[in-house]
Amino acid sequence: MANLTPNPSFSLTIRVQIPNRAGTLATVTAAIASVGGNLGNISLIERNLKITVRELTVDAYSTEHGEQIVAAIKELPEVLVLEVSDRTFELHRGGKIHVESRKGLTSVSDLAMAYTPGVGRICRAIAEDPEQVFSLTVKSNMVAIVTDGSAVLGLGNLGPEAALPVMEGKAMLFKEFAGVDAFPICVATQNADEIIELVKNIAPVFGGVNLEDISAPRCFEIEEKLSKELDIPVFHDDQDGTAIVTLAASLNALKLVNKSLEEVRIVINGAGASGIAVARLLRKAGAKTIWMCDSKGIISKSRSDLTSQKLEFAVEASGSLAGAVKGADMFIGLSVPGVLSKEMVQSMASDRIVFAMANPIPEIQPELVIDDVAVIATGRSDYPNQINNVLAFPGVFRGALDCRAPHISTNMCLEAAKAISSLVTPNKLDREHIIPSVFDDRVSQAVAAAVQQAARNDGLARR
Repeated sequence: MANLTPNPSFSLTIRVQIPNRAGTLATVTAAIASVGGNLGNISLIERNLKITVRELTVDAYSTEHGEQIVAAIKELPEVLVLEVSDRTFELHRGGKIHVESRKGLTSVSDLAMAYTPGVGRICRAIAEDPEQVFSLTVKSNMVAIVTDGSAVLGLGNLGPEAALPVMEGKAMLFKEFAGVDAFPICVATQNADEIIELVKNIAPVFGGVNLEDISAPRCFEIEEKLSKELDIPVFHDDQDGTAIVTLAASLNALKLVNKSLEEVRIVINGAGASGIAVARLLRKAGAKTIWMCDSKGIISKSRSDLTSQKLEFAVEASGSLAGAVKGADMFIGLSVPGVLSKEMVQSMASDRIVFAMANPIPEIQPELVIDDVAVIATGRSDYPNQINNVLAFPGVFRGALDCRAPHISTNMCLEAAKAISSLVTPNKLDREHIIPSVFDDRVSQAVAAAVQQAARNDGLARR
């Protein structure tokens, strides 16, 4: 089922020239509305006695819809379309990040200290005491964002070059939300052993490693081995970040319906990296009854095609997703668009909770079941209750870097989730507000503090 809601992902800037007389602009805005475009800012660029030039910001719901909007404007008499640009492509043009110096070089003495010969003293100091690399270089605040491009967003195996825009965006989020410097490392191999070796070889530069968009089951092996063999934190955001934020949202949703994690039956659809990680963290937090489904139905003990990760959650029951959700208290979707029907939702237990987190199109459109659920959440920013990993990973790394934790423990993830959920106070908690906004500036600080405290409790804090 396609999403027909205009959104900023398909936003256009359209420059038009129109006659300078009353009512002409209204014909343009009416043409946009007639084909379902969502008009944003209107800027005056030029005006004289005869003509007016304006720039219009218009959201569409697809590339083809954008073309329809432009065509509708072009059909108007006396209206000239001067230029059309895709705002998303313009934002990415030339890349979204760059490196700049923290210290200025304005004199010969500055150069002598920053580079040769003065830098030699710093090199010798680190050689004599390797721990000083954390205080004398970028390492204490630098994270490697590593991908092989095998599972880019919900788009599949696009390769390392096509993954780079996502990794650049991730670096922006690290910096904007937690002040962490991060750099994309997109590798031209999808061999797990080669990725592990590569990351180990570049580790001297970085204080932490964020694995991103690496497909299952290789991602499990890569994270597990790197966590054991490196003395810096390794975090697979598709697993650990998703799990933290899903748990945070779950804790608050369950408060609303007066149910406990221990008593509810949870159905998770999607048994890839995210689904397995969410199930593991929910279980650590106290969930007793989790049924997982993949494309073949319930992860049943009777099946012979299960990976070791899926076997962790195999149950006696068998059947389809429709059978699994019948009577369930909570549905968590980390799968594909449109797999959950209105009838399936209505078959769930009373005060049902639905997290339809497939992106960009969820397992079910919220408007179809808004009256049938107690709470619904998605991964999208244009619906309430966006379950977004940016609530977790910047603060997790901020806390881990600041206390020099060698790895991210389960307890650190649990406490991060509790910190996120606690920011929605009882007087603010309602069915459309179970999770803080990604722009709530308290989030990364609260998560960082919780992670540091958990690291101390676990004996992992080295500073």
